[in-house]
Amino acid sequence: MNQNLKEQLVILPDYFQGHLTLTLIALSLGILLSIPLGIWAAQSQSVKRPLLAVISIIQTFPSVAILALIVALLGGQIGVLPAVIALVLYSILPIARNTVTGLDSVPSDVMEAAKGIGMSSTQVLVKVKLPLAIPVIIAGIRTAAVWTVGLATLSTLVGATSFGNYIFTGLQTRNLVAVTVGSIAAATMAIVLDALIAGVQWIVENRNKSIEPSKYRLIRNSTAGMLLIFCIGTVYSILPKSEPDFVVGGKGFTEQYVIAGLLAAELKESGFDVEQRLGLGTEIVYSATVNNTVDVYLEYTGTVWANRMKNSHNPGRELVMQGVTEFVEQVDGMVNVGALGFQNLYALAMRKDRALELGIETIEDVIPVAHNLVAAGDLEFFGRPEWITLRDTYDIDFSERLTFDAALMYNALDDRQVDLITAYTSDGRVAAFDLKILEDPRNAFLPYDGILVASHSASKNPTFMRVLKSLIGQISDEEMREANRIVDVDGGSIMDAVAYLQSAID
Repeated sequence: MNQNLKEQLVILPDYFQGHLTLTLIALSLGILLSIPLGIWAAQSQSVKRPLLAVISIIQTFPSVAILALIVALLGGQIGVLPAVIALVLYSILPIARNTVTGLDSVPSDVMEAAKGIGMSSTQVLVKVKLPLAIPVIIAGIRTAAVWTVGLATLSTLVGATSFGNYIFTGLQTRNLVAVTVGSIAAATMAIVLDALIAGVQWIVENRNKSIEPSKYRLIRNSTAGMLLIFCIGTVYSILPKSEPDFVVGGKGFTEQYVIAGLLAAELKESGFDVEQRLGLGTEIVYSATVNNTVDVYLEYTGTVWANRMKNSHNPGRELVMQGVTEFVEQVDGMVNVGALGFQNLYALAMRKDRALELGIETIEDVIPVAHNLVAAGDLEFFGRPEWITLRDTYDIDFSERLTFDAALMYNALDDRQVDLITAYTSDGRVAAFDLKILEDPRNAFLPYDGILVASHSASKNPTFMRVLKSLIGQISDEEMREANRIVDVDGGSIMDAVAYLQSAID
């Protein structure tokens, strides 16, 4: 068996446990919330339209935006709670709408007959309407179940373990095996859960019909078998897991995965139980460290200076470092353990042949032709203060500004889909794709020293701090670039890059 596949299968049980837990909790809460709401709406015309409108509007919000909003509302809380809340919100619409549809579809003559024999409104609802509406309601639950399994993969973005860990890490590191395993696992779970609910639906619909006994027994036993297997998986998913000593966080690109892996490896060698929560957004991982949900992660001075401190000027590398250290420690109560030794600057980059064709050496040279160029940035750049500073400093804009996942941005440039990109100076793909970094004579781009930011609670552990401090100043620009290249260019694993850094440090 392929070694890469073996590595992915080893972590499958943990990801399965996390994904199933999210799915079952969210779906159960969704059912408990949505069916009463649907009954209420079906019983009151004044409630029906506004209620269905509200839950329909919730459904139109992008799922990633819902996750980000919930994390913000919870004060930076990450993990299972914000993921479950988001999944519950997305499960309401199909169940509530089908409950309303099922109850409204009960023939009026049936209801009149029930009332004619003296049934109260409650008895009509419980003994007539709901039993007749159950098949339609279950159909809504099936839809919600499939949606929930699929959307649960996005929970990785807020630090909840799911099959999304496979997918997001695989996309960033070009590990198609990981992406495939995660996709197949999620699809399989959705199919099994849908088949299980479909079996229950068929039994409910046909319990009073004249069905061939052998066929009824076959479907009943098959459903019971799947239910048993699913119950075993459910029991496994809710088994308590030991809490890790420390949680290492990371944003959603290769360098972050590598440094998180390095931190985890070093802490484990000192005897700690460590968990990694990767693929988090900048604001999410920062807030999570403030509230001690994440214990340490790699941050960049320029990001804090611009995004958190809202500064647009560039006083230089040393003053930015000093200001950032004071801010994270005095304002947010965290600890700047120190700089690892490398910078990961933003920089505009072009194919060398394209730059030669246009006679471009610096960003100033771009100004006359910018209106004819297509630029691409990562998922955050054009929404960050750095873009505003660059635009205003050079009075520059482009004919189009496209947003790419960082793993795809370089390919877009290499394939001539765009003219220039916002590259990372510590990225091994700059050399691999033979790109030209444009000089920044007006110092629009801030310094981006890689620093380790630790939570207040974790910083009280002297052994933890000793391990982190042993890494300070140990990784050069060239070493970080090589570690990134191992993954992004050579197709190596994160652990290969971690092993390289450990050997370089030793």
